[in-house]
Amino acid sequence: MPERRCAWVPEDDPLYVAYHDEEWGVPSRDERHLFEMLVLEGAQAGLSWSTILHKREGYREAFAGFDAARVARFGPKDVERLLGDAGIVRNRLKIESAIGNARAVVETGSLADLVWGFVGGEPKVNSWRTTGEIPAETDESKAMSKELKRRGFRFVGPTICYAFMQACGLVDDHTTDCFRFRPSRGTSRRHA
Repeated sequence: MPERRCAWVPEDDPLYVAYHDEEWGVPSRDERHLFEMLVLEGAQAGLSWSTILHKREGYREAFAGFDAARVARFGPKDVERLLGDAGIVRNRLKIESAIGNARAVVETGSLADLVWGFVGGEPKVNSWRTTGEIPAETDESKAMSKELKRRGFRFVGPTICYAFMQACGLVDDHTTDCFRFRPSRGTSRRHA
């Protein structure tokens, strides 16, 4: 019998299943991964996560493997190049925000230290029975959004910040019927 997953996972999409099973909710302090997920969650605004997930490799190639220091040096010619790249979402505001966010990451120093501060340095493990119980935003995601905006980040509203927190394991929202649910996961792990 197949293992039960969170209800939001489309079982017919192997890439989505792997994302749920291996990455979503796993605590990450890896600077590149955190920057990647911040860019991808912002790019997802108004689109399905499946669309972004299937363009993820294109994003990695287009955005220098999510090396924030390299992306921070992108200029107008890079923006035009990216607008012609079918491997990513070709939206000028989202592309420019990714570059601006890279600059903000560089100025911040450690994105990991900043974002993990909103959960006291340890993942918050929730015990939701259904996906309908999971909030779209929380006080922590509102505070994160406000601080990121203050630092010059864009496409970082409270809902995007909460999705980022879930993706990077700052919060663990696997439902209690999901095989990935672990009420006491212990200390955070680095994302591989």
